Amino acid sequence: KKSKQQQQQQEDPVEAIPVEHIEETEDDDDDESIELLQVDLGDIVKMKQILDETVITTIAENVKEDFHWDNVKLVIMTSACLFACIAQFAPLPFPDSRPVLGICCCLYFILSGVLQMCVTFIDQDCILLTQPKKVGTKNKNLEKYGIRVRAKMPKYSEFYTLILQFQNMENSPCVQQTWSIGNFFDIDGMFDEVALVEAVQGAYDRLEKGKYDDTKKEKTT
Repeated sequence: KKSKQQQQQQEDPVEAIPVEHIEETEDDDDDESIELLQVDLGDIVKMKQILDETVITTIAENVKEDFHWDNVKLVIMTSACLFACIAQFAPLPFPDSRPVLGICCCLYFILSGVLQMCVTFIDQDCILLTQPKKVGTKNKNLEKYGIRVRAKMPKYSEFYTLILQFQNMENSPCVQQTWSIGNFFDIDGMFDEVALVEAVQGAYDRLEKGKYDDTKKEKTT
């Protein structure tokens, strides 16, 4: 006689789940876990910030970032803050502290002005500086010079322009590409990061291969 457990197993057979179905279920779970970034389409500053950050991340995956100029600006800013702290917390009674306050305030405003001029006249539309790429490239310019990454998006404009050129190179060739932000944001403000990464990577590949653009002819997509 068969035991009750064996009879129950025969009556209720276990259905095998195909491996493909399991893999599809796992893929569906992964797709559902992806969170898309949503932006207010009226916030142009935020939209450009997201585009710039994605461009920086994409370029930095191909060539190392150069922090020298950023460190210089940090030193200037830190020095200005130190003079402000001295003026605020100097252990001197008030009329005796007037010379110290005057000197510290003057130095603070001078250093703040220098920093603002650096951002306005030197940085301009630059969002990233890179080191030269010594390994893994056949482009002689890229081996010798770093990349200056520039990004433009005029106010109330739908076009985002990316310019890749060589840092500290006189009459540097460049790769310039302009896209409509509608290529990367839908009507609800959902950001298609993958599309922008592919577009930026294509521009970088053209720079590395030496396929430069005529600056008089701007490519728009």
